[in-house]
Amino acid sequence: MKRIVVLGAAESGVGAAILAKKEGFDVFVSDMSSIKDTYKKMLDSHHIVWEEGQHTESLILSADEVIKSPGIPKEAPMVCKLREKAIPIISEIEFAARYTDAKMICITGSNGKTTTTSLVYHIFKSAGYDVGLAGNIGHSLALQVAETPHPYYVIELSSFQLDDMYDFHANIAILLNITPDHLDRYDFKFENYAAAKMRIVRNQTKADSFIYWNDDPVIAQELSHTPVGATCYPFSENHAENVAAYIADDTYHLALPTPFSMPREELSLRGKHNLYNCLAAGLAAHIAGIPDETLAKSLSNFPGVEHRLEYAGTVDGVTYINDSKATNVDACWYALESMTRPTILIIGGKDKGNDYKPLFPLVQKKCKAIVFLGADNQKLHDNFDALGIPTRDTHSMRACMEACRQLAEEGDTVLLSPCCASFDLFKNMEDRGEQFKETVKEFGRCKTRQ
Repeated sequence: MKRIVVLGAAESGVGAAILAKKEGFDVFVSDMSSIKDTYKKMLDSHHIVWEEGQHTESLILSADEVIKSPGIPKEAPMVCKLREKAIPIISEIEFAARYTDAKMICITGSNGKTTTTSLVYHIFKSAGYDVGLAGNIGHSLALQVAETPHPYYVIELSSFQLDDMYDFHANIAILLNITPDHLDRYDFKFENYAAAKMRIVRNQTKADSFIYWNDDPVIAQELSHTPVGATCYPFSENHAENVAAYIADDTYHLALPTPFSMPREELSLRGKHNLYNCLAAGLAAHIAGIPDETLAKSLSNFPGVEHRLEYAGTVDGVTYINDSKATNVDACWYALESMTRPTILIIGGKDKGNDYKPLFPLVQKKCKAIVFLGADNQKLHDNFDALGIPTRDTHSMRACMEACRQLAEEGDTVLLSPCCASFDLFKNMEDRGEQFKETVKEFGRCKTRQ
């Protein structure tokens, strides 16, 4: 019996372990951190052996293959030891794909992944397709393959997941953009990160589809030396001879595989970045055969994604926007670009090798103040203090929001668009966004009691 070891016992790891057990492997799960009770119960119910708070070398290095959580870096001591012994390391997505013939619609990019993935899923569900949502959002792909299989899956893929995928095959691949992100995981070399994103086209054939942003210079550069076997569907904000989707005369157009159009104003998502997301999602749906009527209705009624330019409330005439998912500079740029009123920007967290200079013109144009929110804000001071815009230094959400309240006036917007990871002060990006929204609610309740 072949032995599978799973490193990391969260959503993807536990799902992979359950699928491996179902397929007859000897399975062992190891996590250096504590395992949530929910996941312990799932492992126990499937009679899967696990450990927490340690990695027992003898039990791990005896593996025939290892399924690694995407959150574990390649430099981790146990990963290095596995590579020294030439034990194959793969991702949960790679493993799950071996046991399904489902059609895979896969989305990656530095920004817009979650919105586009959610929109594609919304369109497919609205069309009556039996579809699962997996990857960075939704439930574990492996768990769905094991227990609730679907003929279609819409999957959000990070560069970390793509790193450990080799034979996986996307029927429809979407690459939204490539901008600097997670450089701390790629030896601070942008070219390494870009190469990871391009793995989305790996193993594609002419029968498959590759949807990408035609105007992204990094994608263009990568395509110049990356073989693509799929049929290509580039999209652009502007009409050009080679693009499959574009905007012209305030109208949303899909040129391929058959013509489709609708008024731009009927799209439920606003902002330039969301325009790109809608073009990519529409192409994927059109390629999959979604009827025009369903596509138009779905693009019009999609409610958006939590923590992505999410309206959190208005208190004392000040609008609060939760964009906690903006964990890199490019995402923050798009958020600022969409602001139409004087803005107090909340920025900060665990820096990932960010270059903040691209933000400077928009910050000077749109922001009346900046509030730094992080355990260590020195790099933010080094970058933004010279702009001459008022700044505040805070180290908790409560202190941050009190500072914003003091700085904001009626008609202003407070925008949480941090540019950084959340793990210095918060459990995760969702925790950061939830604390922001709860504080806005508290402000509103206090005003009501006055």
